[in-house]
Amino acid sequence: MNISSKKRRRSKFFLAMGIIGVLAVMIGFAKTFFIPVADRSFKAPFSVYLHGFFAFAWVLFFLSQSVLIHSKKVKLHMRLGLLGTFLAFGTAITLVPVGIFTVEKEIQAGLGDTAISGILGIFTSGLMFLGLFILGYLYRKNLQAHKRLMLLATIVVLWPAWFRFRHYFPHIERPDIWFAVVLADSLIIIAWTWDWLANRRIHPVLLYLGVFIILEHSFEVLTFDSAPWRQAARVIYDTLSLFG
Repeated sequence: MNISSKKRRRSKFFLAMGIIGVLAVMIGFAKTFFIPVADRSFKAPFSVYLHGFFAFAWVLFFLSQSVLIHSKKVKLHMRLGLLGTFLAFGTAITLVPVGIFTVEKEIQAGLGDTAISGILGIFTSGLMFLGLFILGYLYRKNLQAHKRLMLLATIVVLWPAWFRFRHYFPHIERPDIWFAVVLADSLIIIAWTWDWLANRRIHPVLLYLGVFIILEHSFEVLTFDSAPWRQAARVIYDTLSLFG
């Protein structure tokens, strides 16, 4: 009975993380997307709506999969795996036209080369998310690794939502540090803490890939818009423009 109860308590962590993810999206994008869409003041191409659908659907999917596991509906959880694949690739692929649209919009706003620099972060985030999902799919029979990989993939998807919290706190300097790194990646620290308290160890997947994500995000902040960054961003922008 104690062992069973302990397992149920552990499974609630991923359920809680799913709820946090949904709330982060709804609050983070409230001012820049949900409210403007509701009052019909939001203007953007269809690709932006499509990407928003896929990304939010992924977060809801992660929450629903956690609910199914918590409810012991493992077979249904497994059957829905194909839906996860559709949402993951949809999220990553639709980043291409969204990235191009964002760059062009910021160029028109007068940001010049800095606008193009932004696409590199979008590109790397898409690659990290898709890579984590693919690993999660490949390790789907290793339950401990699988659920942690899917959690990390969701954390990567959520960083734009956390970054938009800057609109609620405009007085805070360097929002790229405090919201896009510290706040966004705090979920990784929380996951490490949970893993240690629940299992007396941090699973290697969560530890090493979590460190990689934090370092990558920190590297982006430190090198953003530098000369090498601009060169890489230009190559990516020119290449994606051929398909966008």
